[in-house]
Amino acid sequence: MERGQAQRAHAPGGLRHVTRMAPKRAPEILEGGSLYWVVAGVLRVRQRILAIEPVKRADGTAATALILEPGLVPVHPRPVKPFQGWRYLEAEKAPADLADGEVAAEGIDELPPKMRRALSDLGLL
Repeated sequence: MERGQAQRAHAPGGLRHVTRMAPKRAPEILEGGSLYWVVAGVLRVRQRILAIEPVKRADGTAATALILEPGLVPVHPRPVKPFQGWRYLEAEKAPADLADGEVAAEGIDELPPKMRRALSDLGLL
């Protein structure tokens, strides 16, 4: 993920993620909001959203570009249920950033997804 982002960071317009729908809470997002990335069913890193811009896709359809701050901020990993589209995390529900030098709990990735979800639902992960 870091390698791909580093390559895209030099593209015209900067590092961006294009999505079909514009966020309804754009003003809130622009006051320090982040895009949290889910990798293999686990929320792992975040990127601060710097701007939100309307764009057109190659086929001419309207879309929205989230302009992202370069660099991924590791967070305490947390399993999440499958979803599609936007999910807003209130500040108290967002995972905390990992401190410099802090390593995420090991072994979580080796647990079966169903077990990770069950442990997460119980508040154990």
